[in-house]
Amino acid sequence: MTERTAIVTGAGSGVGRACALGLLADGWTVVLTGRRAAALAETAALASGRDRERAVPVRADITDPAAVDDLFAAVADRFGRLDLLFNNAADIMPYTATEDVSAEDWHRVMDSIATGTFLCSRAAFRMMKAQSPRGGRIINNGAPSAQAPRPDSIAFTAAKHAVAGLTRSLSLDGRRHDISCGQIDIGNVTPYDRPQPAVRQADGSLRAEPTMDMRHVVDMVRAMAALPAGVNVQSVLVMPSSMPYVGRG
Repeated sequence: MTERTAIVTGAGSGVGRACALGLLADGWTVVLTGRRAAALAETAALASGRDRERAVPVRADITDPAAVDDLFAAVADRFGRLDLLFNNAADIMPYTATEDVSAEDWHRVMDSIATGTFLCSRAAFRMMKAQSPRGGRIINNGAPSAQAPRPDSIAFTAAKHAVAGLTRSLSLDGRRHDISCGQIDIGNVTPYDRPQPAVRQADGSLRAEPTMDMRHVVDMVRAMAALPAGVNVQSVLVMPSSMPYVGRG
């Protein structure tokens, strides 16, 4: 197939924006999804030349089941199929001691990461099963915290562990429908507009950690997206070699 359609959530900034631009450069039509219409328009404007014609901003709150259904219905009506979903959107919170995490923050983080990934993946399954040729690919943005937590990050860590479980379940349930699902866990990426913040270490101290350029993340997502049907990267961790990870020490 020469025409390929993707949805990228959280496409208004950061990893979502960078990966959406990478997919556009590879010839994908990319539906840019997020809650901030102006940020999505900025992402589309950053696409070069004719790539911009294939950037389609669609504002949607992926924690809202009705909004997710409307998003995927719009994609089906306009493009007729969906080949790739990149579940990337996430709300985060500052490092906070477990006893001080509010229920409101817990639900906000869990809803944006775990519930949003579920709702979008459910809609993608419905669409990918019914289209012809059937099938497609889902890539979930995990985190090193999906395997090894940082101190004082209980909501984010729990949400990313949920994503890891979703990835495995989606991969298993998708087999009989030609739907592949993999996960990319992303280490520290060099911030675009601010110094690298100090983060909590296993010994309780705070220090800035090594970072990597965003292009390494984009290259990996592009490679996963370009795999032929029937081939999958189940899980991959991309991180600076000297970043604390195993044991977080």
